[in-house]
Amino acid sequence: MQAIKEKINDLKEIRKAKAEAKEDERAEREMARSRIEVAHEVRMAREAEAAMDYHTQKAAEKAAEHEKKYPQPEHAGAEQADDSLSVESQGRTNSSAGYNSSAALSNNYSSR
Repeated sequence: MQAIKEKINDLKEIRKAKAEAKEDERAEREMARSRIEVAHEVRMAREAEAAMDYHTQKAAEKAAEHEKKYPQPEHAGAEQADDSLSVESQGRTNSSAGYNSSAALSNNYSSR
């Protein structure tokens, strides 16, 4: 009878040890999944930043190309015309301008 009780106690201890090991394995898998998700989000953020930089550079090139095609007139009122088309210090443009100059674009995004 005593041997049966010991055997039952041993089986209980084995089940308990297996359950703990299984729980530890689950926790490790959960941590690994979390690390993978974080790494994925970091990669996506880096790709998005690279794409944003690329498009900013392309916009500056297009603005420079536009300025080459349509140069601003050089006359007495040129200072007023330049002021109406310039980018303000906060990065907004005059609504009549329709585009930012390449110098203004590169200044706005050069701090990155």
